[in-house]
Amino acid sequence: MHLSELTHPNQLHGLSIAQLSQIAAQIRDKHLETVAATGGHLGPGLGVVELTLALYQTLDLDKDRVVWDVGHQAYPHKMLTGRYNNFHTLRQKGGIAGYLNRRESPFDHFGAGHASTSISAALGMAIARDLKGEKFKVVAIIGDGALTGGMALEAINHAGHLPHTNLMVVLNDNEMSISPNVGAIPRYLNKIRLSPQVQFITDNLEEQFKHIPFFGENLTPEMQRIKEGMKRLAVPKVGAVFEELGFTYVGPVDGHNLEELIATFQHAHTIPGPVLVHVATVKGKGYAIAEKDQVGYHAQNPFDLVTGKAKPSSKPKPPSYSKVFGETLTKLAENDPRIVGITAAMATGTGLDILQKRVPNQYIDVGIAEQHAVTMAAGMATQGMRPVAAIYSTFLQRAYDQVVHDVCIQKLPVFFCMDRAGIVGADGPTHQGMYDIAYLRCLPNMVLMAPKDEAELQRMIVTGINYTDGPIALRYPRGNGYGVALMEEGWEPLEIGKGELLRTGEDILLVAYGSMVYPAMQVAEILKEHGMSAAVINARFAKPLDTELILPLAQQIGRVVTLEEGCLMGGFGSAVLEALQEADILVPVLRLGVPDILVEHASPDESKADLGLTPPQMAKTIMQKFGIAQPTVVSAS
Repeated sequence: MHLSELTHPNQLHGLSIAQLSQIAAQIRDKHLETVAATGGHLGPGLGVVELTLALYQTLDLDKDRVVWDVGHQAYPHKMLTGRYNNFHTLRQKGGIAGYLNRRESPFDHFGAGHASTSISAALGMAIARDLKGEKFKVVAIIGDGALTGGMALEAINHAGHLPHTNLMVVLNDNEMSISPNVGAIPRYLNKIRLSPQVQFITDNLEEQFKHIPFFGENLTPEMQRIKEGMKRLAVPKVGAVFEELGFTYVGPVDGHNLEELIATFQHAHTIPGPVLVHVATVKGKGYAIAEKDQVGYHAQNPFDLVTGKAKPSSKPKPPSYSKVFGETLTKLAENDPRIVGITAAMATGTGLDILQKRVPNQYIDVGIAEQHAVTMAAGMATQGMRPVAAIYSTFLQRAYDQVVHDVCIQKLPVFFCMDRAGIVGADGPTHQGMYDIAYLRCLPNMVLMAPKDEAELQRMIVTGINYTDGPIALRYPRGNGYGVALMEEGWEPLEIGKGELLRTGEDILLVAYGSMVYPAMQVAEILKEHGMSAAVINARFAKPLDTELILPLAQQIGRVVTLEEGCLMGGFGSAVLEALQEADILVPVLRLGVPDILVEHASPDESKADLGLTPPQMAKTIMQKFGIAQPTVVSAS
């Protein structure tokens, strides 16, 4: 059978190990071919090919439920559930989503782009099943990186208290999240994996069985179970923590041995109550380059399959905002031992890997644990330190209560640096940084700022470090800057709550925030071509708003447009409207930003075009709103 003929995962039932191995090779080939062309997550999916095939051999997916944690490890799942022929459209507009999506397939039983949710969701399904008197299996597949998240531990704690609720948790242990895992739990898993007793049984017991008459080279499922039983008897401490928490522990199992995996899953399904199957895998399995560089090949832009190198850009690119952030913060930290950079398992993505290399004592990775990161930062702030919590906009949502309760209420000087703010592209709704302006603006004691370019980012980093009157948050976009000149040192802090007037005008006032400042300048040029004079303000701060600058100009000019790369509901434009209303300035206002919709996966430029947020589109909307005639283009005769 070729993978292209497989439209339902139940078609895997009854296939031989040789046939499954052929399908495994086809999955890896398609996975590599697609990601090399389009970009996307690489290492996670390559590591779970055999795990997925073996698990689906033991399930009836017409009724059984499978929950994949995060979802970027589920590319093999997508190919096995009828999406192989469209897989080349991965992460492209209108194509296959990069994460699981309940709207995309009936086999995507739960969608997630944030880690550590799978056990909670699967347990919810299992409890609902039992309450309704139904009979089906429920399996959660979670990586060891996601197991560092508090939500996963909360779910394990609850599930272990329900001895009559059948639930299988498959721990995909590849010693990695995006970067190498940190903390006591990964260390414990490593201790299990490398314990001499487990190594002896894994390496030697099977060979001894093979020399017993009538057994031969391959172990039967019965002998696999005997092997597992002997492993558990010989090593009573292995999995003891999980056993004490109420789970039956099975493993560790070779995650690339189909026979052993199938036998283990079949056996685990017969065990009543919560079961944890510990599967040891290799991230990037089957692509040597990815196996050697598991951090770099967690996800990739389009690359050459032979060399593994990224396809060269047609022209040199300015440094990314993340790199400018990492370099600037590191230089400040080298001269100030109070500065500590904190990441939640995203060192490379946030640029804090630069700090980690140069000032390791002032760098902390807490694992996938944003809630802990924020409250830990609050604790450090009480002791006079300058904690910098570098967390993507989408992931700071996970720590909202901690931002409110532990930071804002106590008015502690924690500096939040939110990378990937705004439209992020191919990762889709779970990763868009849409809501941080709205969800932070309403919090007392919080200051919000956003730079127009990478040079202003440097000044805002200094501003955030220097600000000690309470929490302060900085948002900046994914991708590269504008190529403006950067300073190596001597950055000047900004005055809190002060914007700047970039362009004067008489007909309309454009008030732009962060990444929309340069587009606002382009809009002003287009309006000028149509006889309209536009003033442009770089707000810099969404809170406190520079009302001394904005309000007089709004009243004088009489038409106001706000521009932001975030949700309109409760966002920057709402802040300007509130300020105008409170000052009894009743002028027409047009807010440009993201309406109350989910922004699906596409390139950022495609998403902005769909939302009407390109400079020509915004200029046209402004002219339509304010009744400005647009010249008709007459073709030459």
